[in-house]
Amino acid sequence: MRILMSGPTGLVGTALTETLRKQGHDAVPLIRPAMQRDPRNSSSQEEGIAWDPITGMLGPGADGADAVVHLAGASIAGGRWNAKRKLLLRDSRVAATRHLVGAMGKLRRPPSVFIAASAIGFYGDRGDEVLNESSTPGGDFLAKLCLDWEAESHRAQEIPARVVILRFGIILAKKGGALPQIAMPFRFGVGGRIGSGRQWMSWITLRDVVEIICFAAANHSISGPVNVVAPHPERNAEFAAALARMLHRPAIFPTPAVALRLALGEMADALLLSSERVLPERLQQFGYCFADPDLPSALESVLGRTA
Repeated sequence: MRILMSGPTGLVGTALTETLRKQGHDAVPLIRPAMQRDPRNSSSQEEGIAWDPITGMLGPGADGADAVVHLAGASIAGGRWNAKRKLLLRDSRVAATRHLVGAMGKLRRPPSVFIAASAIGFYGDRGDEVLNESSTPGGDFLAKLCLDWEAESHRAQEIPARVVILRFGIILAKKGGALPQIAMPFRFGVGGRIGSGRQWMSWITLRDVVEIICFAAANHSISGPVNVVAPHPERNAEFAAALARMLHRPAIFPTPAVALRLALGEMADALLLSSERVLPERLQQFGYCFADPDLPSALESVLGRTA
């Protein structure tokens, strides 16, 4: 397959590109203008297709691709959520997706599959409620952002293309993503639960993320939203305890919610204190077999002997 990919240098994009090419697929990065200008960016040095997320322009070579995997978007945790940051988060997701789908629709031979990123932030803070793909969206900023983001991705059905929306949970990887930051205080012996510790964390390892994207691309029956999470979410306190055991460190120093709110503002509630007990119902219905279904095996596979 010839697969175009936005966000090729991110955590997921880098790992996915490597896997697709090992499998013999032609993984072609969509190169934004800023990437082209950066000499440190390896993707700007390899063959790719120009893409301007502001105007939607797609350069020569986009025609005739089998699929597009759309992973681009400014980091949710990249800065305090002031008005300017929120606008950047929206534009890099909602507007960029609108422009990309519009450009795809103008191709003479548009792709037949559009696989687009979203997040379990779609559901908002839901306490102990068990959530699947048919659950209603939340009402906070992140939930509304995901709802609008997904709406733009669904427009690709008009091309027509099979649309798959990947609602990512917390991605566990050795380098990049949330885990190194979560693990840092534990490595110094000052780790512990966050807030009450009762909030549910729905997680997934990077290797399962990559395999799920490949699974969704190859399985023509899959469309619509898919929760990209492992089948066994954990409360934050249990997650902290499992990580401490893996690192051979204590987990006795909780981080008070008030301190997080003072430091991070609204972002603390959305990313660290909210509870999202999400299950991968559709993946299980389609028979996906998780490489890392439970947290102990996941931490072992990600951190291994280097813990």
